[in-house]
Amino acid sequence: IGDITGIHCDFFLAPHFGGFREEMQNVLLLDMAIHTFDAARFVADKKPLAVYCVERNPKGSWYRHGASANATFEFADDVVFTYRGSWCAEGERTSWESQWRLVGSKGMLTWDGEEGFKAATAGQDPGLLHGFTPVEVPAPEHDEETHGHASVIAAFVEAIKTGKRPETASSDNIRSLAMVFGAIESAKTGKRIEISA
Repeated sequence: IGDITGIHCDFFLAPHFGGFREEMQNVLLLDMAIHTFDAARFVADKKPLAVYCVERNPKGSWYRHGASANATFEFADDVVFTYRGSWCAEGERTSWESQWRLVGSKGMLTWDGEEGFKAATAGQDPGLLHGFTPVEVPAPEHDEETHGHASVIAAFVEAIKTGKRPETASSDNIRSLAMVFGAIESAKTGKRIEISA
């Protein structure tokens, strides 16, 4: 699909946890969004530079504060990442891993957050919209890395036993936490916030 220019994620679930989450400030951003932010940063392989975020607690929310958020992040090299999420979106939900659309300079990749990958480049149709040409998405190179939490735990144990660097590490994923705190600050102030981590 060429060079990544945009990463767009939707996260819409309605878990009724009970307990501390329902009393938290900034519940979606502080409790869950870091996972999607970390994944977007990994996919982009770019440094996050700034964010503008709008956070709300929609009507019908059973959370005390911040159950939905919309954030636009600026990454290095003009890559934009948008996040739309809600912890109180009743109805047909997304995957826990979000729904993804990666836009490149030559095409697009979508992922439903579970099993469904699709890729396409520009088509050859004449006129205003040229259609698209499907592109085969190859199977994972290492299938053992695609089994959710089990794969992550296995990789963690392997890293401890062998010293092999894990896919993400604390020296690097601090930038994902900086994205969370930048989004919260932006939501509180109504301003674009630069990310310094």
